[in-house]
Amino acid sequence: MPEIINDLSKLCVHTQTNRPWNLEQCITNYSEAGIHAISIWRHLLEGSSLSHVKSQLTAHNMEVASLVRGGFFASSEKLARELAIEDNLKAIDQAAAIGAPLLVLVCGSDPDQSLEVSRDQIKDGILKIIPYTKNAGIKLAIEPLHPMYAADRSAITSMGQANAMVEQINDQSLGVAVDLFHLWWDPDLESEIKRCGGEGNLFAFHVCDWNVPLQDMLNDRGLMGDGCIDVKQIRGWIEEAGFSGYREVEVFSDKYWAMDQVEYLERIKYAYLNHT
Repeated sequence: MPEIINDLSKLCVHTQTNRPWNLEQCITNYSEAGIHAISIWRHLLEGSSLSHVKSQLTAHNMEVASLVRGGFFASSEKLARELAIEDNLKAIDQAAAIGAPLLVLVCGSDPDQSLEVSRDQIKDGILKIIPYTKNAGIKLAIEPLHPMYAADRSAITSMGQANAMVEQINDQSLGVAVDLFHLWWDPDLESEIKRCGGEGNLFAFHVCDWNVPLQDMLNDRGLMGDGCIDVKQIRGWIEEAGFSGYREVEVFSDKYWAMDQVEYLERIKYAYLNHT
């Protein structure tokens, strides 16, 4: 088992975890709670001055782990694929402006075409944006999603598929984001994490839990300790594979969003220290 966590130095929280808060509230409340890493969801940047966001982050001693999310390359419509490239270039500019070193990719899928075609389009889309990414000094992380999202959210549904695509593209700016909600079930997860780390491609680690029963396929994630995922065991695999970055809490939950968010943030800290 991995070492016991006894401080918050590697705790990062995704803004979507506290969806009722705006970005300024997330930054301020995380900082006051002793959390100094944040992953920012892009919709919170709309209409904001990116330089002002950067100054807020700096003033609160807040490090950005990643910007979420780019991707959605797959479509049966050529125009949609072209617009996705434009949007990803915009996301890269946003990441650079706020000091985010990483853009997380939810790669997309289209039920009107085969998964194989969608995967080819994902690979092509990533290849198109990599030169711009490298010039901006930003890295990309493919986030494989649970197979229940294969039809419309991501044709990349396992760690093995993500590893294979990253290895095929073979560029140091591209890696993998491991999200426990999507990957905990995979019988090959330990070996695929080892494979990913051995290639230097393990870029991010997202933590949460799988509630039993699952009430909603999108917005019923649990905090660590709520459900059936052996979070500590998988964290051990991640760290054995050489990953030493943030453990990013990413929880979509109607139940927790309905709570007082300051109280919820204390629950997040407790779950992180005791069940991660």
